[in-house]
Amino acid sequence: MLSKICTLLIALCMASPLMAQQKVSYSLSFPNAVHHEAEISVTFSGITTDTLKVLMSRSSPGRYALHEFAKNVYNVKANDSQGKALKTPKATPQQWNITGHNGTATITYTLFGDHADGTYAGIDQTHAHLNMPATLMYAKGFEKVAATVAFNTPEGSNWKIATQLKHEQGNTYSAPHFQYLMDSPTELSNFDTAEWTIRDKGKEKTIQVTLHHNGTKEQFNEYVQKTKQIVAEQRAVFGELPDYDFGRYTFIGCYMPQASGDGMEHRNSTIVTSSQPLAKAMTGLLNTVSHEYFHSWNVERIRPKSLEPFNFQQANMSESLWLAEGFTSYYGDVIMPRSGVINAKAYAEGLAGDLNYVLLSPGRRYHSLVEMSQQAPFVDAARSVDAVNRHNTFVSYYPYGAMLGLALDLTLRQNYNKTLDDYMQALWRKYGQPEKPYTLTNLQETLAEVSGDKAWADNVFQDFVNGSHLPDYTPLLAQAGFELRKAKPGVATLGHPGLEFTKNGATITTGTTVTDPIYKAGLDRTDIILTLDGRKIRKEKDLEKVLKSHKPGDAIPVTYSSHGASKNATITLAEVPLLEIALYENIGKELTPAMQQFRNNWIGSKVKE
Repeated sequence: MLSKICTLLIALCMASPLMAQQKVSYSLSFPNAVHHEAEISVTFSGITTDTLKVLMSRSSPGRYALHEFAKNVYNVKANDSQGKALKTPKATPQQWNITGHNGTATITYTLFGDHADGTYAGIDQTHAHLNMPATLMYAKGFEKVAATVAFNTPEGSNWKIATQLKHEQGNTYSAPHFQYLMDSPTELSNFDTAEWTIRDKGKEKTIQVTLHHNGTKEQFNEYVQKTKQIVAEQRAVFGELPDYDFGRYTFIGCYMPQASGDGMEHRNSTIVTSSQPLAKAMTGLLNTVSHEYFHSWNVERIRPKSLEPFNFQQANMSESLWLAEGFTSYYGDVIMPRSGVINAKAYAEGLAGDLNYVLLSPGRRYHSLVEMSQQAPFVDAARSVDAVNRHNTFVSYYPYGAMLGLALDLTLRQNYNKTLDDYMQALWRKYGQPEKPYTLTNLQETLAEVSGDKAWADNVFQDFVNGSHLPDYTPLLAQAGFELRKAKPGVATLGHPGLEFTKNGATITTGTTVTDPIYKAGLDRTDIILTLDGRKIRKEKDLEKVLKSHKPGDAIPVTYSSHGASKNATITLAEVPLLEIALYENIGKELTPAMQQFRNNWIGSKVKE
């Protein structure tokens, strides 16, 4: 036994110098940016195995589906430290096995990137927009090794570098380990930039805004000022900012015509993208800023155990996205009126949209809120070539979780003299600050502690989280002088399928919904409505005329073509189920001082002047 221990100690002593010499160095250049290509090299030093297994990621932090980033990599070559060419056979679609090295191997490859969003890479003559899992190869055995990244900007480009990576010198940055590297998106462009410093809990913390856009300086300044207001209100929710690893948080924005709309959270940064300019979409873009910044507390540090550690070779499933994403959506929205970016009426309109989606979607009859969260690998920017039935079976955990957050916030205020802010602060103290991943049981226990009512907390998780129920929102919203009511009482509908009108009829372009009259009558996608109540349906106005001549409950004949066969059916019309939220003061109802105070406490500013 003693002999075995001595042998092990000797082996460890011999291995430690090799471990100390392990290095990872990347270099990125963009000689063919106009055609969306980057030339990338990575050197792994101190290799301790005969075979170096080099991979491209299949998933990305903040996304839960597979994306197969290796599909955009080609011209893969390898050399040892003496320049000797090494073979690069593929072991899997995303893994290359490098043998014959001398302890060091340099891999070079070309990356194609033409999709600037929070998940992929977008490269052209105006910028290099890089999500690292879509950009950088990595090697097994080097996950805990620090990495340097040198960005070689095109000559004369005026590109600057926006990233949460640690700045070393010049255009060279570093990451302490693989997980941080993969979590560090980077934008290289001639962007506008602004920053400010906040004294928080005795520490100086810098907030930086970088924005690649075509707007004016005045529009950028307005964007920065409103972002400051959002940051201040979110800080008030938790009472403090997170401790950013290098003292800085960076908003990395790209609002260019070639960008795709997205927002993606990261530990010390967020990347927000849109094809819409500031002049046209300022408020919506800021709403994404609000959502993503709240993530720097909720999911980056208040983090579900089911996402730790993040697996870059598999889809990542969690039962808690209703809180990680849903509650973040709730706060992303409610911070907008709190920060003065929108007023109460605009907030109520947005809230009505979410409530309509959640309350009227049939998906809750199939899955609980937990199960909706677990559907993320199938829906979170996932790709599917076959038709799916998600319009009937799925309710997004974003608005669904947000509406649970709304219900809890209003109930805590009504019955317990507490708020959802108190709940989030408790989660921050218990799990966020110490960065201790939570479980569903932890969330339930904390709600019981904050409310002081274990039975209520248990029922919330039984009925709303692990079940599919939701409370009555009408009395909850009435506390703030918000009236939830029917938007179109007495108006008839056959449902809301996608319709394409031609001289041949109205083709149903989407799957029909199980709660709609048209579904119950047996019509589905690709069917062509020929006549309704004896009238030919060739234009939208034809349909409108028929519906206006009837009331909910009327049964009317329909003729349609299904897979080439003519068919007849009867549709029993329903009432348009849409809801709206009206402010009491706008509909002639009394807004009492108590209601006004409740509203102020809920969606008014929390920042102390």
